[in-house]
Amino acid sequence: MNFPDPIYTALTWIVPILIAITFHEAAHAFAAWRLGDDTARRLGRVTFNPLKHVDPFGTILLPALLFLTKAPFLFGWAKPVPVAFQRLGRPRRDMAFVAMAGPLTNVVLAVVSAALIRVAWLLPEAMAPWWVRTLEQSILLNLMLAIFNAFPIPPLDGSRVVMSILPKALARQYAKLERFGFLVLLGIVFLLPMLGRQIGADLNLFRWAVAAPLAWLLPIFRAIAGAPQ
Repeated sequence: MNFPDPIYTALTWIVPILIAITFHEAAHAFAAWRLGDDTARRLGRVTFNPLKHVDPFGTILLPALLFLTKAPFLFGWAKPVPVAFQRLGRPRRDMAFVAMAGPLTNVVLAVVSAALIRVAWLLPEAMAPWWVRTLEQSILLNLMLAIFNAFPIPPLDGSRVVMSILPKALARQYAKLERFGFLVLLGIVFLLPMLGRQIGADLNLFRWAVAAPLAWLLPIFRAIAGAPQ
């Protein structure tokens, strides 16, 4: 596939990004529906149509800006799936199941991507490198999404799991952090690294928290893909 380097690289990211966020959000919507809340289903969110899940800024503009400026990582988000937790069959337990559905789906996508690398030899010689590179990006992206969303910072999925196991009084207080959660995330992802560069310290907590589990998981997925360790 003869494309200029930036276009070729972008093409290897676009498909994995759209699939990863679409399946992640659809999994939340499907789990909520099956557990008793059809809010997301009535809004058309139980679907693999990416247009139903894409946030114009968080899914398109911000990742594109980071890519074009050669940022060391990509960051973004999709439209959150609305869930009326009180309508779930067992709200506290089911809240955790709905939350875990997204990251677990990303892990499954990473496994499928690794397995599909093994069939690259069946493809035309010109297409095989793009296929392998795209699936490698898919493994990396889906694992990063699964790890990042497991953080116990509202409104990430991990915070829902924490809320489901905390005593009710503490869970209510913890839930109040959600109004500041997005600002906390922006601070961790962008502001702390900028501050660290100014003072000569490595304050990239995002990289620390994601890189360690990622380094442990990647060899497992390379083995699934049949790559040499």
